[in-house]
Amino acid sequence: MSSGIISHGSDKRLVLVSGRAHPELAEAVARELDCELVPMDAYTFANGELYVRYNESVRGAYAFCLQSHTAPINEAIMEHLIMVDALKRASARSITVIAPYYGYSRQDKKHRGREPISARLVADLFKTAGADRLMSVDLHTAQIQGFFDGPVDHLWAMPLLAHYIRGRVDRDRLTVVSPDAGRVRLADQWADKLGAPLAIIHKRRDPTVPNQVETHELVGDVHGRTCVIVDDMIDTGGTLVQAAQALVENGAAEVIAACTHAVLSGPAIERLRDSVISELVVTDTLPLPEEKRLDKITVLSIAPIIARAIREIFDDGSVTSLFDGNV
Repeated sequence: MSSGIISHGSDKRLVLVSGRAHPELAEAVARELDCELVPMDAYTFANGELYVRYNESVRGAYAFCLQSHTAPINEAIMEHLIMVDALKRASARSITVIAPYYGYSRQDKKHRGREPISARLVADLFKTAGADRLMSVDLHTAQIQGFFDGPVDHLWAMPLLAHYIRGRVDRDRLTVVSPDAGRVRLADQWADKLGAPLAIIHKRRDPTVPNQVETHELVGDVHGRTCVIVDDMIDTGGTLVQAAQALVENGAAEVIAACTHAVLSGPAIERLRDSVISELVVTDTLPLPEEKRLDKITVLSIAPIIARAIREIFDDGSVTSLFDGNV
């Protein structure tokens, strides 16, 4: 493998750099691209400040800077910003920020007065640091694409997850379930993709109490069905576990959950272990430590999708074409 990729008939050079948040994903993307990660020194000073330096030239290169915003999330984002600044000061020709999981994506609008729109702030920070382009997987809301002043490539994990579900479940008994009103559009796309009926769980969330929900009523027939709850992420697990319980109480034969981002913070693992969910299918946009690995968790690799998107950008192709026919 080589540290750069030379485009056909030109002197364009692609380099892939990665922070310390999720090295396994970066290495998988590099293998898909048949290249090596640019070697980099990265460490944390005693006072918590971060330092990075690339150990080979990136001058004139098309740089793709990968870092998933995992816990500790503020440290991951800050390291990502410093990496972008280092690329800019090292004269990279173009800098594409790849954040498979985009930090602060749930703070995408003001629910009450005097609140920030932190997802916009993160986008502004990357632009100021020197990013020319942004790539992410399954943003919490599509409007985040408008927060960044430049091209945004919004990748979808649904084709990957749906392909797995199709091989796992008898589609004649399958029902796709939205865990709340905010995920109805996503669930509807899943239902179209799988040719399955749709059910919706109506819930109410107290805006003053984070990570707590109360399930109310179910819209749709799930009796005797295999239900697949779809969402963009699982954080503390409260929404999914309560939704699964409501489905079983309404006669569902089996409950599977499919989520792109396995945040799995706080009591998530304990809740999931004790829940009626038979399988949780996620991607590796975020690292899954050994202590969080349960037999009922299945992890699919997002690396091929990210690598294909990188190739399309580098070759001036179409990222949208990757998902034609899959929406």
